[in-house]
Amino acid sequence: MTHGMAKFNIGEIVRHRLYPFRGVVIDVDPEFDNTDEWYEAIPTEVRPHKDQPFYHLLAENADSYYTAYVSQQNLVGDSQNGPVGHPDIEELFEGIEGERYTLRREACN
Repeated sequence: MTHGMAKFNIGEIVRHRLYPFRGVVIDVDPEFDNTDEWYEAIPTEVRPHKDQPFYHLLAENADSYYTAYVSQQNLVGDSQNGPVGHPDIEELFEGIEGERYTLRREACN
């Protein structure tokens, strides 16, 4: 399920290039689709361009689990570091097949 020029697909494990968190892709926006307030809160020196895919992630860091919204330029593949421990993963995915999570059939409907 690739969207436009998206580099990552739903179920892929990724990590942030700059910040210490990783996650599983659960949705893809072909370009920025969040609030201006959210965008303006990003420091200018690391603020991504809006005209690229943005990814919704079930994310984790050393302290917590959360959802994240991240630009393509700030993500790299991270399947080599194993599964993600976010507690909501089991609601959407059946498990890992190869290097990515497989969507539950009922999550596709």
